[in-house]
Amino acid sequence: MSDANSAHTKIAKYEFWRKRVFIMTWLSYAGFYFTRKAFSVAKIGLQNDPDILMDKFSMGAIDQAYLIAYACGQLLWGISGDKLGTRRVILVGMLVSVVVGFCMGLSSVTLAFGIFFCIQGLCQSTGWAPLTKNISYFYSQKERGVAMGWWCTNYAVGGMLATPFAGYMADYFTDWRYSFFASSIVLLIVWLLFVFWQRNRPKDVGLFSIEEYHGEKEAVLDSHEKPEEEPEGSWKTIIEVLKNPMILRLGLVYLCMKPTRYAILFWIPLYLSERLGTGMGESGLISVAFEFGGPLGVLFGGYMSDKVFNSRRMPISVICLFCLAGVLFIFEPLALLKSKLIIGALLFAVGFFLYVPDSLVSGTAAIDFGTKKGASTAAGFINCCGSVGAIFGGGQAAAWVMETWGWNTLFIILGILVCIGGLVLIPKWNAVPAAPENNNGK
Repeated sequence: MSDANSAHTKIAKYEFWRKRVFIMTWLSYAGFYFTRKAFSVAKIGLQNDPDILMDKFSMGAIDQAYLIAYACGQLLWGISGDKLGTRRVILVGMLVSVVVGFCMGLSSVTLAFGIFFCIQGLCQSTGWAPLTKNISYFYSQKERGVAMGWWCTNYAVGGMLATPFAGYMADYFTDWRYSFFASSIVLLIVWLLFVFWQRNRPKDVGLFSIEEYHGEKEAVLDSHEKPEEEPEGSWKTIIEVLKNPMILRLGLVYLCMKPTRYAILFWIPLYLSERLGTGMGESGLISVAFEFGGPLGVLFGGYMSDKVFNSRRMPISVICLFCLAGVLFIFEPLALLKSKLIIGALLFAVGFFLYVPDSLVSGTAAIDFGTKKGASTAAGFINCCGSVGAIFGGGQAAAWVMETWGWNTLFIILGILVCIGGLVLIPKWNAVPAAPENNNGK
């Protein structure tokens, strides 16, 4: 009887920590979006501030500085997450992000905005890869599509809340600076929660591995190797991840996808202001349609990949990439009708179809094919590639296209890139992670 009670207690403890880590890591990445999105909303106020001379080109240059730093940081912190663990990387990155957010609110010189937003890019890049690794230790492969589907709603919901929050804080205090101040306070609260609630892996709280708990074999990078031949945190494992053909392919796909996401994140409030004549608060609110479609798409993709496609992530990703391209091709012609309802519906569709492959490629598939031992490096590399693409969608290049050829040309280019991503994934329609050829699962 005592043994049964002991086993029951141990399982209850495991489920408690799974839920606790899920909630804390979800809140952490959603929280990062508050300091990330403040500048996109503040652009409207900055453009109308007579004391600060900042045109679209300057804003694009600042965004580009952020994106370059973010791209470099993704790979750096991805590797660091595997070598140092999630906790150390996140605690430092999140706290510095808070400080930099306040500094941007106090700035009045374009160069200062550029420097601080560049540092913010390095801080923001500490989030995704180490946190996905954290999740990989508490959720196994068979449940990962659904679990990551729910978890990946963090960046969709984070953006959905952060944009209008920053806009209305700026409107309420009639000062764009409060978009930075208020957002930084939110992230500071999340940081404090992270200090007390988060742990890196089950063994840190006296529990066994998730594979033992669920009776699964541990995935490997090379099917000819056993799990013990791929030691966690070793350069051998990290290099194997970076040489993995599937990880390289996913990086290319994400490079083609992410320009669309960042074009929407960085420019859509300003786009709405120009098309509809809306202010900071209302522009931020309408842009939430994109973020609202995101979590629904993430959940849809997670359930479809696990329940319909048997934990294969590529089929639903390919389907949604081509649907997304179609929406982008018709976006500007329909937006010219100047209907808030139509533009909101278009943004919702873009968010839904984009976030399905976005979450699967950068999150679930990164863990699947990078394995939990190399999950941070895999996610970091894939996101680094995506961030290189995001430099086009969110930075100076996008501003140049808009100023030279207009918004419609930008949407068409984004649609073409998304189509290329879909074509790259089609040959791997049935791809699944490698399993060791001779392994008892331990």
